[in-house]
Amino acid sequence: MTALIRKKLSDSAGARWTALIIVAFTMMMGYFITDVMSPLEVLLETPKAQGGLGWTSSDYGFFAGSYGLINVFLLMLFFGGLILDKMGIRFTGVMASGLMVVGVFIKYIGVSTDFGDKMFTLGFIDFSLPMSAAVASLGYAIFGVGCEICGITISKVITKWFTGHELALAMGVQVGLARLGTTAAMAGSLPFAKAFGNQVSASVLLGMVLLIIGFLAFIVYTVMDKKLDASAEAMTQEDKTAEDEGFHLSDLRLIFTNPGFWCITLLCLMFYSGVFPFLKFATKLMVDNYGVSESFAGSLPGTIPLGTIGLTPLFGIIYDRIGKGATLMIIGSVILTLVHFIFMLHVLPVSWFAVVMMIVLGIAFSLVPSAMWPSVPKIIPLKYLGSAYAIIFYIQNIGLSLIPMAIGRINKADPTFVGMETFFTCCGIAAIIIAVVLLAIDKKKGYGLQQANVKK
Repeated sequence: MTALIRKKLSDSAGARWTALIIVAFTMMMGYFITDVMSPLEVLLETPKAQGGLGWTSSDYGFFAGSYGLINVFLLMLFFGGLILDKMGIRFTGVMASGLMVVGVFIKYIGVSTDFGDKMFTLGFIDFSLPMSAAVASLGYAIFGVGCEICGITISKVITKWFTGHELALAMGVQVGLARLGTTAAMAGSLPFAKAFGNQVSASVLLGMVLLIIGFLAFIVYTVMDKKLDASAEAMTQEDKTAEDEGFHLSDLRLIFTNPGFWCITLLCLMFYSGVFPFLKFATKLMVDNYGVSESFAGSLPGTIPLGTIGLTPLFGIIYDRIGKGATLMIIGSVILTLVHFIFMLHVLPVSWFAVVMMIVLGIAFSLVPSAMWPSVPKIIPLKYLGSAYAIIFYIQNIGLSLIPMAIGRINKADPTFVGMETFFTCCGIAAIIIAVVLLAIDKKKGYGLQQANVKK
């Protein structure tokens, strides 16, 4: 029986790394779309008479926050986790990838169609948006459902293939490749749009084509996943029962009553609230406060995810071989806080210093995810992992939805960005506190967050 278990497909280094690269490519294309319009805020807010879409900063803030609206208010991400645990990786992944394609298609219609002066209004709450922003926001919200569910699916894919092997490194590589998609969007979106006559729709169309390729890549992965399941049939009956037993809603109690799970969930919320919403507004910050040229400012925020491409796998190797996962999360949170504090004080307002600060922030952006995501399987069993990741992503999406909207209003009232950076600094301080509490709970509960991942 032992000999049969050793022949499981995931025990082949070549097979598991091939599977990782395929699903990571799909996620990389998703991340490209997520930030493809972040450097285009200037074009979006250009008056229509000058070739822009005529959005205001509040319109852009609503669009940026619309990514998580359906996930948050219709609980789609939560249901996505249940679907993943009950229906499996293959069904959920194809469904999520398909939703991403549908969403970006609607988003493309929004930014490429001339709606004239039509407005989308909700009179009972005195809310209005240009029709182009409303349609684009709808598409972005649908895309957000697919992207987040795809994210939790891929996290479970990696856990399925790499448990007992290079789990943190694998998650680090996946995060690094995803950030490569973000970097490509941040660096290339604005130049690409300008090459086509300042057309925002050109960059969105490019992203849609790339995303369709990513969708096809995941379909290829489903073949490997089926082979992995077939190779696992030789496992012991005890393991088969644990793996095949149906998921029940009552099982959520084991997640909700886990203090380590809630620490990671809140850490994710606070840490990412200080990074992703910042990326949405960093271009204007660089131009207004640090004298960076408009053409370079669009690509400058891309240095944050660029730094993660190599560093996240490196820190993943450290976690796999040495451990100290909670310590890595504390250090990353401290760096995040210091960078935003410096931006808040407007220290040394020159372009080269802004570049240095972005690179340092990229280090923080590598440290925390490289330790945080591989720590979840140490706290939550594989059977519940889809739902656990879904709850984490759901809470994170509350921040990703509401914070950009709030920042858009803050910047409208305070164009110096002091208010924005004060908010982000507070997020960092909260992340530090939560990471320290997680370390204390790990010592008490024995999750093994400070221990190495690779089993010798």
